[in-house]
Amino acid sequence: MKKMYCLVVTDDFSRFSWVFFLATKDETSEILKTFITGIENLIDLRVKVIRCDNGTEFKNRVMNQFCEMKGIKREFSVARTPQQNGVAERKNRTLIEAARTMLADSKLPTTFWAEAVNTACYVQNRVLVIKPHNKTPYELFLGRKHALSFMRPFGCPVTILNTIYHLGSGPNWLFDIDALTKSMNYKPVVAGNQSNGSAGTKACDNAGKARVETVPGKDYILLPLWTHDPPFSQSSKSSPDAGFKPSGDDENKDSEEPGKEGGNPSKDD
Repeated sequence: MKKMYCLVVTDDFSRFSWVFFLATKDETSEILKTFITGIENLIDLRVKVIRCDNGTEFKNRVMNQFCEMKGIKREFSVARTPQQNGVAERKNRTLIEAARTMLADSKLPTTFWAEAVNTACYVQNRVLVIKPHNKTPYELFLGRKHALSFMRPFGCPVTILNTIYHLGSGPNWLFDIDALTKSMNYKPVVAGNQSNGSAGTKACDNAGKARVETVPGKDYILLPLWTHDPPFSQSSKSSPDAGFKPSGDDENKDSEEPGKEGGNPSKDD
């Protein structure tokens, strides 16, 4: 089923964010229940307040019972007054605008909107600086420095090497832009950040030295697969044929235990 909506959860102290992709808004309650239970176990802190709008996906019997059981206070913004939920609204707008820019720059169709939003969220957690702490959301939430050297341009063209042996999964999806199919079984060699028109036409200089065969006549692009942000990265995976319709209601090394820094995480939905 196509993923039609994007749910953004933001920690009010560190501004660390997570994104989840939904086929229908009815999935929101179960995703939030799983997320809250997991994040409390991960960082050994309790969620105290949830701030959201008056959408029925947040204001229903399931969420009422869950929040009452957990002792979580909920704050709802007044109808037609998004300013009262400003953190969530600004984050939604920032992610969507970043995703649109990434898709336009890489000349990719909106089919890849979910991958673009997921990548934008991952990068912004590591590059935006939160004042007055003068630290990134990642540093505030997990209490340690992050690595950026492994990142590659979103949607950059690549040449596939070693198509015979299964190399296991890695931090990237490889998309065949002709057939819109994806694979994680092959090792990409980044050709550069040129336009997709030249994708697959140049092999890396090291290809001959490695003595492995390349795939001729195929166009491939490299999309980062950021699946190690805590707590449940599998929820952020989306179908490659998802349509671009965000909700109007708006680390490769991140699996370690967080540090002691960071405040009580209240969530903006």
